[in-house]
Amino acid sequence: MSDVQQQIDQMVKGHRVMLFMKGTAQFPMCGFSGRAIQVLKACGADDLATFNVLEDEGVRQGIKDYANWPTIPQLYVNGEFVGGSDIMMEMYQSGELQQLLAQG
Repeated sequence: MSDVQQQIDQMVKGHRVMLFMKGTAQFPMCGFSGRAIQVLKACGADDLATFNVLEDEGVRQGIKDYANWPTIPQLYVNGEFVGGSDIMMEMYQSGELQQLLAQG
């Protein structure tokens, strides 16, 4: 496992709710990342950790390989890949995301 992959793995496993995004929770730098933050806040995710991939090109590319998922944002809960903003939105609308986040 490369250094970048280990760094990503530590972030994913070190936080119950981890979002890799463009920008920050306070200042999202793309619409998809902004929507991801809004959905997570609507679900009451108060233990959310974020990582701004625009500040680290290695992580920006590495996260795509880590989950074998081509786009950002990417959400991880309890060390498991959940999906990007479209999947998050679908899960939110069906109530699945709220249930997933409610599990401690």
